[in-house]
Amino acid sequence: MKRLIPLLGILLTLLPLPQAIAQEVVVHQKVHQEEISRNTLRAIFGMRLLKWPDGRAIKVFVLQDDHTTHITFSKSILHMFPYQLRRAWDRQVYSGTGQSPNEVSSLKEMSEKVASTPGAIGYLSHSIEHQFETKLDLKVLHVW
Repeated sequence: MKRLIPLLGILLTLLPLPQAIAQEVVVHQKVHQEEISRNTLRAIFGMRLLKWPDGRAIKVFVLQDDHTTHITFSKSILHMFPYQLRRAWDRQVYSGTGQSPNEVSSLKEMSEKVASTPGAIGYLSHSIEHQFETKLDLKVLHVW
């Protein structure tokens, strides 16, 4: 029994955090998509895919590299590390072939910017503190 308690403690620390599971990809209400593939998301957040299928420009919003929601989104949804995204953005900016996404400083600012910018895409954590925000102008995409 004494050996089981430390083992149980180790197993509990290995369980994923609720925030790691509850990530939402959100877009402006007028984006005509209901679902999106992980590969397409990687292309969008890697700034390689610049237009929606209807021809509208994609405006990408991200949090700061060290924000826990950004780290969790990068790892759990995109299956990439944040430094890989940063490296791709920097390469495009410094070579003159592209630009980096629009950076916001908070989840509140993320939801406001995505809701008010046509063609915008971003991500939110579906945590308790954000459950009560009205997301009338945001659409959540199903990721497959």
